[in-house]
Formats: sequence, C-alpha cells, structure tokens
Amino acid sequence: MSIRKTSRAALLLALVIVFQSLRLYLPIPPFVSVYLIGSLVNACLLLSVLVAGWRAALALSVVAPVVAYLQQVLLLPVLILPVAAANIAYVGGYLMFAGKNTILAISTATTAKFLIIYLMVTSLIHYIGITGTTATALTLLLGWPQLITGFAGGAVFLSVSKRLFKLRGGHQQNDK
Repeated sequence: MSIRKTSRAALLLALVIVFQSLRLYLPIPPFVSVYLIGSLVNACLLLSVLVAGWRAALALSVVAPVVAYLQQVLLLPVLILPVAAANIAYVGGYLMFAGKNTILAISTATTAKFLIIYLMVTSLIHYIGITGTTATALTLLLGWPQLITGFAGGAVFLSVSKRLFKLRGGHQQNDK
C-alpha cells in the first residue's frame, strides 16, 4: 500500500475512533447513538474503499467492533465477530457493484450487512442461551437499525465523495 493510501487509512481509522467515542462525551441516548454513530462508521467504511482501497476497508471493518467492545458498547467479546463479519459484508457488497451503479452498490452493501449481522446475532443468542431483555436489546440494536445506518452511511458517503471529487478536479485520482 502506498504512503498516501496508508495515510488516508490512518485518518479514517482516527475518524472511526472519534465517531465511536462521541457516545462517551456527548449525552446521546443509546438508541440514538446507534443510528448516528453507526451511520458515520459505515460512511467511513465506504470512504476507505474509495480513498485507501479494499484492504484498508477490511481492516477498519474489524477494528471498529474491537473499539466498540473496548468502549463497553458490545457487551460480550463474542459479538465482535458478527459485527466485523457484517462490516466486511458491507464493504464486499459495495465492491460488487461500485464500478457499475453506486446506489445498487450501497443497497447491496446494506442488505448484506443486515442479513449477516441479524442471522449471526440471533444464532449466537440462541446458541449461548441469552434470553429476556438482553436478547431483545441485542436483537433490536443489531437488527433493523443496521438497515437504516447502512443507507444513511451510504448517503453520507455519497455526499462526502462528491465533495472530494469536486476538490480533486472532478475525477478520482488513481493512486497505485
């Protein structure tokens, strides 16, 4: 990876950590923070594909849930795996159609993320035997909100990427 791409990946990693830290410093209700922070992190994942490459996006996909666990947002370390897998599916879903149709790419990414996280979390809850309000909260937070944050992150990504291309003179630089 070039120094330019590595620098961009590092900047996006810093942004992911800052965005995830918002919940620690701002009095945001937990349910609202899921939407706000999830959307911002998803935008960073897609931006990393665009400006730093798919390898950087995969690295961010794994680091984000580790940071969430360290901040005690993910209650169990075993939840890192489904969130990381869902983030990787988000990046992969986007990459499938990124060169053809951006809206289709974001829709595919969001659907893939939702399906992976929902199926993995519900299976894990069943396998571990988590019941009651904890199971309901996990299913709720790691379920339907992922559709909203996936599309909202895609919208933020579109807005930022249009601005980036405008600043670059209207085209994407090829930094190989």
